[in-house]
Formats: sequence, C-alpha cells, structure tokens
Amino acid sequence: MRTLFLLLLLLLALPTAADDSALWIDVRTPEEYAAGHLVGAINIPHDQIAARIAEVTRDPQQPIRLYCRVGRRAQMAKVALEARGYDKVTNEGGFDDLRARVAAAGSCGTNC
Repeated sequence: MRTLFLLLLLLLALPTAADDSALWIDVRTPEEYAAGHLVGAINIPHDQIAARIAEVTRDPQQPIRLYCRVGRRAQMAKVALEARGYDKVTNEGGFDDLRARVAAAGSCGTNC
C-alpha cells in the first residue's frame, strides 16, 4: 500500500502540460499511453506525428515537448516535425527519465 501511495505522489509531482505553454505529446503506442502518461499529454504515436500534428496545432512556433519510453521514438518524431517546419520541438527523453528528473529535483518531498 505504501508503494502505491508513493507512486501516486510521484506521478502527481510530474510536470504537466499546464506547467508552461508547451504542448506535451506522448509518441508511444496507445497501449503504452494507457498504462501511464504525463497528465495533459496528448498521444500521437511517432509514426503518425507528421500526418496528425495539425489535429493539435498548426502553429510552427508552438513549443512542443515529446517523450516516449526511452527517447528514440521522440527523436524520430522531432525530426519529422522539424521537417514540417516546427522549430520549437524538444525531445524530453523517456517517461521514466521524466519521473527520475522530478525525483532528483526533490519535487516529491521526503517521499522520494
């Protein structure tokens, strides 16, 4: 029970799309996204990002933050978006990396 509680606290401490003006996109599969994702992130698999980006923004100046499981698919999505003229795209790495950054920053207090 304590482990579940600590996990929930950690997930609540993760950055969310509301933290800034950036659009957070999870480029993993729908199944991976359903198993856990950043609050407020939109799921568009990396192999569909170029065709579907206009569903969420047509502004090439929109800051976009991508993540996946380890960062590889996010990098492929970044390249695809940059080829379409989006120039404020960041590969944030993997979902577990995001959680580790939050824990390292001490955002979850004494429960890390």
